[in-house]
Amino acid sequence: TLKNPLRAGKEPRGGVGVEGRLGGLGLGRLPAPPPRFPLWAPGVAPPLAAYSGSGLAAPHTTRYVPRIAFYAGLRRPHEGYEVLRFDDVVTNVGNAYEAASGKFTCPMPGVYFFAYHVLMRGGDGTSMWADLMKNGQVRASAIAQDADQNYDYASNSVILHLDVGDEVFIKLDGGKVHGGNTNKYSTFSGFIIYPD
Repeated sequence: TLKNPLRAGKEPRGGVGVEGRLGGLGLGRLPAPPPRFPLWAPGVAPPLAAYSGSGLAAPHTTRYVPRIAFYAGLRRPHEGYEVLRFDDVVTNVGNAYEAASGKFTCPMPGVYFFAYHVLMRGGDGTSMWADLMKNGQVRASAIAQDADQNYDYASNSVILHLDVGDEVFIKLDGGKVHGGNTNKYSTFSGFIIYPD
């Protein structure tokens, strides 16, 4: 028969027995917990180690992860052909979104995610188109049609590579958009996924 070295009061290979400290449970050697590092530090990438059940993997370095994100709502209604100025800014980490122009200006090259949801004011049989633009070029489109209802949503999302100075914004390409002083019916948001 096999004997548990812990129960026999012997020290197992590769570690110190813990029977006395754990109330005689005979659990064997416990691995050390992983070191605690911040996920990132401005300008400094500390070494991180991935934890596995048997111990620590080889340390590796991480990249600097910038904080760039925004989320804004539309206060006033828009119609016709114009850039939607989402002027109710809730989040603007990195200050890359400008409410006065409705444009996000890229501060760091990388891959970004953007989403927009636009509520159409209908009731007159019209449709509404909303385009996500990158430097004046359409990168995504959404349409809402007025059938038998007064309101309808147009939404879309994209993943884009941006260079410093690139502008991303939402342009109304016909129709009417509903705003709201307190409710965020129409919104525009984005964040960096990873830098170059």
